[in-house]
Amino acid sequence: MFTGLVETFGLVTSVKNTGNGIRLSLKPLSGFDVQQGDSISVNGVCLTVTKIPPGPPLAKGGREDISFDVSPETLQSTNLGELKISDKVNLERALRLSDRLGGHIVTGHVDGAGTIKDKKKAGEYTFYTFDTPAEILKYIVKKGSIAIDGISLTVVDLDNKSFSVAIIPHTFTATNISDKGVGDKVNIEADIIGKYVERLLGKKEPASGLMELLKEKGFVNG
Repeated sequence: MFTGLVETFGLVTSVKNTGNGIRLSLKPLSGFDVQQGDSISVNGVCLTVTKIPPGPPLAKGGREDISFDVSPETLQSTNLGELKISDKVNLERALRLSDRLGGHIVTGHVDGAGTIKDKKKAGEYTFYTFDTPAEILKYIVKKGSIAIDGISLTVVDLDNKSFSVAIIPHTFTATNISDKGVGDKVNIEADIIGKYVERLLGKKEPASGLMELLKEKGFVNG
């Protein structure tokens, strides 16, 4: 579980084929204390640290590269398969129960990939519009939370094909979103609450299903 508040960048140092998957190695750009077996959000994808060099932890100036095994399914549904050596990725360690939930609940289970349709500057803000598959867009609401490459953001607007967000200056410089341009692929994870609501309502039409549920629970008469 993550919050969508990116902690640091990582630079890709190696991409090796392992059958249908890859072994991805990264060098965090600041102290990043991790252990083998830890869950790390890499561009919003929850991956397990499978290998770390011997020696002192990263937080104390040691251990440069950390490695992850990426499955064929993850390569197919995310942008990790497009990574090249020296590419910059967003990194976040798993949430601890004692941490503040400064962003929103992010599972690291990416719903799929979207494409940047538009990027424009307006004052201090940078606005991005993302073309998004319908199966993901149905979970997105205006003013709701969304994770883009692991970054917790707020939806500014949406239509039946895309949605937009406004990037503040801090997020623009503290994440890899500044490196992204029109046509680039991004990982999208919709807010998990919408998925639970859909599951609760089952396959009924949303309006009628919700009304039946409210009646069942005693909130509506008749």
